[in-house]
Amino acid sequence: MDRGSNSPADRSASSAAALSRPESSGRVGLLRRTLLVTTIGLFAGAAALGMVKPDRADLPAARQIQSLMPLSANQVHVSTDTSAAPFISETRIRSGDTLASVLRRLDIDSPGLLQFLTRERSARSIYKLYPGRAVQAATDAQGKLAWLRYIHTPGEENDGQVTTKMLLVTPTQDTYAAREISDSTDMQTRVAVGTIRSSLFGATDEAGIPDSVTQQMADVLGAKIDFLRDIRPGDQFRVVYEARSHQGRYAGAGRLLAVEFINKGKIHNAVWFSADGKSGNYYGFDGVSLRGAFLRTALKFSRISSTFGMRMHPIHKTWTGHKGVDYAAPTGTPVHSTADGTVEFAGWKNGYGNVVIVKHYGEYSTLYAHQSRIASGVKPGVKVSQGELIGYVGSTGWATGPHLHYEFRIDDQPVDPLAADLPISRPLEPEEARQFQAATQVYKQQLQLLTHLQQTLPESSTNVASR
Repeated sequence: MDRGSNSPADRSASSAAALSRPESSGRVGLLRRTLLVTTIGLFAGAAALGMVKPDRADLPAARQIQSLMPLSANQVHVSTDTSAAPFISETRIRSGDTLASVLRRLDIDSPGLLQFLTRERSARSIYKLYPGRAVQAATDAQGKLAWLRYIHTPGEENDGQVTTKMLLVTPTQDTYAAREISDSTDMQTRVAVGTIRSSLFGATDEAGIPDSVTQQMADVLGAKIDFLRDIRPGDQFRVVYEARSHQGRYAGAGRLLAVEFINKGKIHNAVWFSADGKSGNYYGFDGVSLRGAFLRTALKFSRISSTFGMRMHPIHKTWTGHKGVDYAAPTGTPVHSTADGTVEFAGWKNGYGNVVIVKHYGEYSTLYAHQSRIASGVKPGVKVSQGELIGYVGSTGWATGPHLHYEFRIDDQPVDPLAADLPISRPLEPEEARQFQAATQVYKQQLQLLTHLQQTLPESSTNVASR
């Protein structure tokens, strides 16, 4: 199915195909049809529910669109006379494509166009053809080029506004003109469910969840779940997130809105809430903020190479206490602060090598050692936020290989960060709590519906997403 298609017929065909598959028969088929009807009103943007692949799936080489697809009014003049509507063709760039091959697939034979595109500096964005991106061409009734556009940046965020950027080429009296334009994108809400079989990213890929949303899941729930060592086959998740589209085409993922993750039989959840409509934070459905709670790890994904406690020192060959946890990772892997705080020390410290020590509220502090280098601007007195970059994995000081040595301290005394009860943030004030309950009720309903879906689906069909 061409995901770029936006016609009602194409959408109807997509829905019919999803519901006519063998796995949709019987009780499961009835559930999916029922869920589809409910989803139209509840999820405002989900068109059908079924097994899907990630958005990077192969697409047909080219397609033709018989209807008018106008640009914004300030970008190009489009006649309101439907008889004068241009005939628009579209192709997706393939690996190894050249401008000449793209124009051939679009059946464009405009004198001097190829030379213009390859030499004109104002058209330089088309010098780089990104596989999967779209090129569209409009021709009039005589077959003459009306405009050509290359959608090189499907979704770009700037100050909260997500736009699609493209190159627009139009013919002039003697040659052509090229300029960069932007068009607004539409926000949709998407949902997905999945079951871990081997890895988190494997399950989210199967459910069609973008990697950026998966990373947000790990970041948001990182204080409750150690995604390095706690994930088990059979763990389940339900997700509600934002997605952007441009003229019906996926243009990028947005914010994670709500997530429920069942890890080793225990339910963990998070929901986005903004009291002022601008700044916001993630909370559990109990109204307790997840922001400010310590993350279990300072690396996104790695493996533990040495735990807290007694061990044989790898260099000194003596039996000694290990005051932190070591995470093996390639040199240059980003290191992130596990909580808000102020940098207390940043520099070289004996066997620690390049080390950053962050002082948090109250009696808590954290230490990050053996870094290859410390991030720019990280120095004593600088405030850092939870998840903020503070350095990069290395093997400086007393280290036999690249890894991060991480210590969690209470009153300057190291404790095991994998076993400690990490501090949590304060609950909402009464008035804030009322706003929170009203604003997040819809997400609670969505997750409940997804739970019902996941419990009813056969095991082989538990990774699904709305589209």
